[in-house]
Amino acid sequence: MGHRLSKIATRTGDNGTTGLADGSRINKDHPRITAMGDIDELNSSIGLVLTHPLPPEIRTLLTETQHRMFDLGGELSMPERGFITEQAIAQLDGALEKLNATLPPLKEFILPGGTPAAAHCHMARTICRRAERSVIAANDATTQQSHAIAYLNRFSDLLFVIARVLARSAETNEPLWHSERATKTP
Repeated sequence: MGHRLSKIATRTGDNGTTGLADGSRINKDHPRITAMGDIDELNSSIGLVLTHPLPPEIRTLLTETQHRMFDLGGELSMPERGFITEQAIAQLDGALEKLNATLPPLKEFILPGGTPAAAHCHMARTICRRAERSVIAANDATTQQSHAIAYLNRFSDLLFVIARVLARSAETNEPLWHSERATKTP
């Protein structure tokens, strides 16, 4: 495979537009470009999680999702092509089921945090939710149909579960939310 980016500073975006895979140019604030940026940010946040010591199964799973993030970016750049498959969603569902089986049921809301790895996983989860909203907006703008929204929805759930697994594997209590509402009567 040849080099896809042989020149990084092309200056072609200096006027506020960017190129798509088909050679067309659109404004950088177009919903599709916003979604691509959010997917890129999500991929970077996954990379941050991967800088932590992780169980091999989780490392492999997150590395695989980084590849799917590039597929999602490609799908947004070429809306006529669908790169995210039902099989990719099924893989996330399988991982969710397997990891959830190791966790106790939730009785309270969990605050983002616990350990640095878990906290970074929660940050990736919130970025994933934003990316999901951006892809929905891009779909509205371009009538794109794909499995991307379902994939992002499952992945954000998986990131939540992974954060729980990481906190528990570090033998750290998950930080729980406590309501400040008074139950006393005056």
